[in-house]
Amino acid sequence: MNQLTHFNTSGEAHMVDVGEKPLTQRIAIAEGRIAMQASTLELIEQGGHKKGDVLGIARIAGIMAAKKTSELVPLCHPLQLSSVKVDFSCDNQAKQVHCVTTVKTTGPTGVEMEALTAVQIALLTIYDMCKAVDKGMTMCDIRLVEKQGGKSGTWVRKQT
Repeated sequence: MNQLTHFNTSGEAHMVDVGEKPLTQRIAIAEGRIAMQASTLELIEQGGHKKGDVLGIARIAGIMAAKKTSELVPLCHPLQLSSVKVDFSCDNQAKQVHCVTTVKTTGPTGVEMEALTAVQIALLTIYDMCKAVDKGMTMCDIRLVEKQGGKSGTWVRKQT
């Protein structure tokens, strides 16, 4: 496919008609990282942050974001999600929290946007909860890792 699907033949933005597409199981996996000071990561890992369980709250924010994606991205279809999983791991050497989201549905269109939105909002929630102690945190490497289902089948990011 060499063309942008969200534009009609006149070049106007439109919502893609997925009404005739078959329902298939769709899965998308996305990831991202937030880098921070070692002391900030230590607060998160030890649960010593005065605002509470940073990763637990970020997990809920990511799940909520996946469910609200069509309200945030103008031409994104509202979907009935069957599963949203948000996982975190801490990398002390790199001073980062790594977030991986997995979103599933059975429907006529994919869940890549939902997985990417979940990652970004989960990381943004970590930033919000920790900005009082570390305003220099940086979100990075937000990307789709894998998608399954639909006419285009499976796509997996090549390891670099």
